[in-house]
Amino acid sequence: MNDRYLNTNECIAYELIQRREEGLDVGELETRWKEIQNAYNKEDAEQLLSELEAMDSPKGLRENEPSNLEDILGEKNDDSNNASFKNDFLLDRILGGWMGRAAGCMLGKPVEKHPREKIREILQSNNTWPLSNYITARGIPDEVKSTFSWNRHSGIDSLRENIVCMAEDDDMNYPMLNLKVVESYGLSFTTENIGTTWLELMPIMSTFTAERNAYYNLLSGYLPPETAIKRNPYREWIGAQIRADLWGWLSPGNPKRAVELGWRDGRLSHVRNGLYGELFFAAVLSNSFTSDTPKDALQKAILFIPEKSRFADAIHFAMGLEKKTDNWEIALDLLQEKYGHYHWVHTINNAALVTASLIFGKGDYEKSICNVVMGGWDTDSNGATVGSIVGTMLGAENLPKKWIEPMNNQIRSSMKGFDRSKFTDLAKRTVRQIN
Repeated sequence: MNDRYLNTNECIAYELIQRREEGLDVGELETRWKEIQNAYNKEDAEQLLSELEAMDSPKGLRENEPSNLEDILGEKNDDSNNASFKNDFLLDRILGGWMGRAAGCMLGKPVEKHPREKIREILQSNNTWPLSNYITARGIPDEVKSTFSWNRHSGIDSLRENIVCMAEDDDMNYPMLNLKVVESYGLSFTTENIGTTWLELMPIMSTFTAERNAYYNLLSGYLPPETAIKRNPYREWIGAQIRADLWGWLSPGNPKRAVELGWRDGRLSHVRNGLYGELFFAAVLSNSFTSDTPKDALQKAILFIPEKSRFADAIHFAMGLEKKTDNWEIALDLLQEKYGHYHWVHTINNAALVTASLIFGKGDYEKSICNVVMGGWDTDSNGATVGSIVGTMLGAENLPKKWIEPMNNQIRSSMKGFDRSKFTDLAKRTVRQIN
């Protein structure tokens, strides 16, 4: 079995980074790890990992970055919009979210994992920089191709010349999976219901980082919240953030409910800033039904995130970039300088990039998704989140046809019962669950 993300060596390497990011001194443990690696002994490695997991985070971090819902929300008032929405309005907006998410995801798929500089080199080589359409391999010189590989997860299928539908992707699997959760258990679903549905519908090799570790923990008999912390150094990475959409779509104008639903999902695999990514963008999507601009939706959503957290600080930094520059490339330089030390699939840096892309995009769908993909890091996840938010805000009728029509209203999936679903059907099923 491919034990990527599960093997002890990888867990130790990333757990050391995670603990250092939490403000702990792990110097002595890093020295021991180097010694263990030089004369590898599995028992010594497992002991070291156990010691890392047993470390207690600093008191200030525990207070500023809680993981339980009551402490996250505190005494925040519920300022939800209780207006009723007509069915046609909801269907158009939610279909816009589904299709907007898919198109943004597919735009970023071919170049996922490549840094911003490499993406620019590739696109400049065939005169498609700056982005204004799906990525194409046509016209890329052979000498450039030899230094680059498309994402192995349907990257080639997502090139402009090969698109026949939305290719399979974990960023699209999760809103479908969460739709099935609500159809099966209603809005009173539990975190355990989420876990059961993972095991029933989703192959383990269709999961990555924190989700794969949480999946393995479920199979090993652990229950939430242990599923999120046992041998899971990826617990503050982007996996929960890409699962936010359905909770916002099911809570139009009601961000607090979106946050509560997102928390029940996210705690299966994530803590602290990893959780906040899902809660924040669930709230942004909820606000997208009632806000006139992405900036307004973002400003209202950040109120639900602990104000002294590293996540909140990153969102405020990203929202403030427009006061420093109106040049997107300079904004990207500032983001890279501030958050480039994080792993390319960490929550904090990617959430900041998504936020800045929405601010600079000003509600223009094409500009927003192209900006975020040109920014690098987790290109398909970020394209999906930006596309979902702007797509929900605009509605399906207002999305540019050049981005939507190539998908032919169809999506592939590795999840049981969802392969070759139609976006129009998924939107109708989503609307039926709103109450």
